[in-house]
Amino acid sequence: MKAKGILIPIGGNEDKGIETSDYHKLEYIEEGILARVVKESGGTGANIVVIPTASSYPVEVGENYLKAFRKLGCEKVTVLDIRKRKEAEDQLNLDLIRNADCVMFSGGDQSKITKIIGDTTMHDLLLDKYHNQPFVIAGTSAGAMCMAREMIAGGSSTEAFFKGAVIMRKGMGFVPDLVIDSHFIRRGRFGRLAEAVAKFPHLIGVGLAEDTGLVIKNCNTFEVIGSGMVILFDPRKLKHNNEKILDAGTPMSLINLKTHVLANGDRFNLNKKKVKVLPMEAPFV
Repeated sequence: MKAKGILIPIGGNEDKGIETSDYHKLEYIEEGILARVVKESGGTGANIVVIPTASSYPVEVGENYLKAFRKLGCEKVTVLDIRKRKEAEDQLNLDLIRNADCVMFSGGDQSKITKIIGDTTMHDLLLDKYHNQPFVIAGTSAGAMCMAREMIAGGSSTEAFFKGAVIMRKGMGFVPDLVIDSHFIRRGRFGRLAEAVAKFPHLIGVGLAEDTGLVIKNCNTFEVIGSGMVILFDPRKLKHNNEKILDAGTPMSLINLKTHVLANGDRFNLNKKKVKVLPMEAPFV
């Protein structure tokens, strides 16, 4: 089913400071990608709601987004700090979503988003607006991963390509045809995305590098934005997939897993499963 709204999942981008505590590992979006979020939402007059539910530091993250959006000229920006399920049923909070042109989910723990907002009235409202209005749902890192119906909830990169390296849970279901992973290159998450598509071979696996995202329109076609790469795993023509018969901790084998490496401006059609890349002579934007 086509949707009138737009999804913008983003791979995240850690603070480049030297601090190592979790407090300083807040998610940032480079100005270019955030500017695209504003543009797709209708411009600087857009009503934008930031939801830092996934973060362990929602107040600080919310303030960072307020500053970033205001730097881009946006004044109608609200932080909706939802920490309990009952807050996703509150009429004042629902009214903020009803009046929004864009909702932006922060990074953190994607399971917090599904646990607190999933299967609530707010979740239903987000789905309705996305399918029936020119409404933007953006999210970085955890906020991107939760968009899928089959959501990567965690898993070890060091145990990559061993069965059990990925933990799957139900996501928000905004985009049912993809399974999304973030920080893909920097954190070496090839193995857990490969296992995810082995578990769900009807889905396309999307690995988002940091400062890289997708603009998904009509639940059908997406465009790559940002400075990094997007890795696609297309498992539709697997000739060998032993995921179902293996015990946990056993090395997996997948044969004929098609892989694409895409960059800024490249496109992918989810229905036709076809890639359209920029011409070789096209300048990098």
